[in-house]
Amino acid sequence: MNITKENIDALNAVVKVDITTEDYQERVASVLKDYRKKANIPGFRQGQVPMGLVKKQYGKSVMVDEVNKLLQESLNNYLTEEKLDILGNPLPKMDGEFNWDTENFSFEFELGLAPDIKVNLAKTKVKKYNIIANDELIDKEVENLQNRFGNVIPQD
Repeated sequence: MNITKENIDALNAVVKVDITTEDYQERVASVLKDYRKKANIPGFRQGQVPMGLVKKQYGKSVMVDEVNKLLQESLNNYLTEEKLDILGNPLPKMDGEFNWDTENFSFEFELGLAPDIKVNLAKTKVKKYNIIANDELIDKEVENLQNRFGNVIPQD
């Protein structure tokens, strides 16, 4: 598996994930083996279904699911390892029809990168208010909290 990042500009990037057969083949085989044990196909005892028949029925969907899981795991791991600050979620970049019949897959995701913001507060003047809470303000706030979060309990 190969993951590359290409910066388009300061706020946009494209991450390309290339998945080969070796990356997902072992996972697909283990899931199909599990399906073979549990498959209930007429004409065969449970657990005795030929692997070829299981691959024919479930092979493509299992392969798609496992590639999708592998893609999500690898993309999330890449984003956390590289410590990329992204805005929102990665968006898949669609380039026409996608063919699941090939053995190697290439996926592209568009990322919105968070800008670096530096604020210099040395030149700005900020008013600081020193509020002293007296007993009247505290009682008013307690009453306010009781009205918002209190429960009415009927008395007999």
